[in-house]
Amino acid sequence: MNFPISIPETLPVEEFQALVYERAGLCYRDLPWRHSPDPYRVWVSEIMLQQTQVVRVIPKYANWLERFPDVLTLARAEPAEVLKFWSGLGYNRRALSLHHAARDIVSRFSGQLPCEEKELLSLAGIGKYTARAILAFAYDIPSVFLETNIRTVFIKHFFAGMDLVSDSALEEIGRQYLDCQAPRRWYTALMDYGADIKKKEGNYSTKSRLYTRQSPFDSSFRRVRGAVLKFLLDSGPATAQQVYMRLPFEYEKVAEALQVLVKEGFLRVSSFPSEHIDEEPQYSIP
Repeated sequence: MNFPISIPETLPVEEFQALVYERAGLCYRDLPWRHSPDPYRVWVSEIMLQQTQVVRVIPKYANWLERFPDVLTLARAEPAEVLKFWSGLGYNRRALSLHHAARDIVSRFSGQLPCEEKELLSLAGIGKYTARAILAFAYDIPSVFLETNIRTVFIKHFFAGMDLVSDSALEEIGRQYLDCQAPRRWYTALMDYGADIKKKEGNYSTKSRLYTRQSPFDSSFRRVRGAVLKFLLDSGPATAQQVYMRLPFEYEKVAEALQVLVKEGFLRVSSFPSEHIDEEPQYSIP
């Protein structure tokens, strides 16, 4: 059974849009991916910005575009080089997804990033948010999506004093107030205004039902996994023992990280002929 979405009494659309544009104009962020609506650049920036702070993305974005300026160049690159240029951003699976999707775009879409949500969703690493963000920022096509800064704006103005605000309610606000004549400008303004609110007043998106606090990076398995991958990128093939001797982690954690990286497709394991069966297998970038 579908229940009606409960949303608070709303502001006039023109009034709220004017407020957002006015506030955003006072805190505009001159970010490099805003300099061009090129779909490839928008796509790369959206993938890089997933769970990564803007200040960390900016230098990596510039280096990436210098080496991989377009879809075809990225598609032709080797996975090891793609991972090397991604190193430092974390969540390395995103790099492989970009690479796999680039090859798919070349083979299926003649090297042009699709401008329809269904086709975008068929590409590796692109979910609903990323697909709709690409539609808005690259093609100026109206779409409804949420991220932390947008949630912050909506919760501050429409759900003050409430907790566990559902995304369905926030998306309904997004539909009502979307500037369909200028979605690129609208979402840029929402994100800048939301970032400014977080800096000055705190993160209202913590009142979202979907909000989860990320565990500290230094104590996480992700840190071990990332360090192992970086070591192999920098040093070349190595055994589990060699990796363990060079990193400040327990052997069991290193071994687990290697197994996970192989399973996820980041690494491959060397096989040996039967007469060398006592030799330790080596791990390397495909």
